[in-house]
Amino acid sequence: MGEFVIKMPDVGEGVAEAELVEWHVKPGDPVREDMVLAAVMTDKATVEIPSPVEGVVLWLGAEVGDTVAVKAPLLRIRIAGEDGDAAEAASPVATEPVVKAEAVGDRPAETKHAASSPARQAAEAKIAEPEKSIERPVAREAAERPLASPAVRLRAQEAGIDLRQVIGTGPAGRIGHEDLDQFIARGAQPAPVAATGLARKTATEEIKVTGLRRRIAEKMRLASSRIPHITYVEEVDVTDLEDLRATMNAGRKPDQPKLTILPFLMRALVKTIGEQPGVNATFDDDAGVVTRYSAVHIGIATQTPSGLTVPVVRHAEARSIWDVAAELSRLADAARNGTAAREELSGSTITITSLGALGGIVTTPIINHPEVAIVGVNKIMTRPVWDGTQFIPRKMMNLSSSFDHRIVDGWDAAVFVQRIKALLETPALIFIEG
Repeated sequence: MGEFVIKMPDVGEGVAEAELVEWHVKPGDPVREDMVLAAVMTDKATVEIPSPVEGVVLWLGAEVGDTVAVKAPLLRIRIAGEDGDAAEAASPVATEPVVKAEAVGDRPAETKHAASSPARQAAEAKIAEPEKSIERPVAREAAERPLASPAVRLRAQEAGIDLRQVIGTGPAGRIGHEDLDQFIARGAQPAPVAATGLARKTATEEIKVTGLRRRIAEKMRLASSRIPHITYVEEVDVTDLEDLRATMNAGRKPDQPKLTILPFLMRALVKTIGEQPGVNATFDDDAGVVTRYSAVHIGIATQTPSGLTVPVVRHAEARSIWDVAAELSRLADAARNGTAAREELSGSTITITSLGALGGIVTTPIINHPEVAIVGVNKIMTRPVWDGTQFIPRKMMNLSSSFDHRIVDGWDAAVFVQRIKALLETPALIFIEG
């Protein structure tokens, strides 16, 4: 018997450490070659750590939420081998991390790193071929949190299924979509909760902030503490814009996406930025340097099962409204299912945030650091508007926009929003060049 030590791999791009966000195994669990053991998160991506060997987990070197340095031991695996093999098997062998976009999903885009080393090949040569066997359910303690991906958890929540009642057939009892399918096919229902009447509740629950949620928290803290925000709110009459949108959707070609209000706003942003380039910028306050961009890379704040991400529509200035809509739809889908590439989740020069039908009347959006402006879209409501002689129904929407007051003066912020308002209220202007 020998031991195999798996260390935190070097995922490239100068990353010296990563946060452990998920264990897929625990001491005593059997593992197979290429089975995913853990997931770690860097500033730009989530990386899955596979096992290069078959054996049994002996020891875990970190807890979820811990920051682990590159080359630090992550776990030890007992492997089957000949006598005297322990020293060679325990030598530091690089695994091949699987890199995914920051929003975790079930079908991530994968990139393999690091060729097999001679030490790993020697270790693998002494490992018996895995026997063909049927995956057996793993027993789970009553209070143990079931292992499942964010997409599986979201699906179970929407279906009203308690994952603790579902038997997972994946590694270490991990629950997959096929396990949910079998649970539903059997007609299993969540256990009924007995009515207890009114009673005091004193239980508390501590939830460690890890992974993408911690990244979001750090980003918001940085933006809120370092950027003096000024928020400007203006109402916009989008009645004519909504009529135009409905007409364009009715006449769209089969290969054209359905238009929402966002592509019109993005094209209005491009035109307005041409007149006020100061808002399409980033500010390095440590160096005291503002960088203005001729390219308009628009970040779209998008809610995913794992948390908030900002996919980027690059070069919006060079895209038609249909092209913008298609790219927006593609990126939103990629962000939600976890297949967005790293470069698709960074590099924005200005951001739009929208909560759709939940947009509320007014919001105070936080700037996506190090940018200097963010435009917030609120929900559309039909309200009576006085036209000088009578009240008439109009579709009204507020824009809630925030600016870095160190770079953008209040007057310039107001001019910027008013120009967007004029374009949205007379949408034909959006399509006039020059």
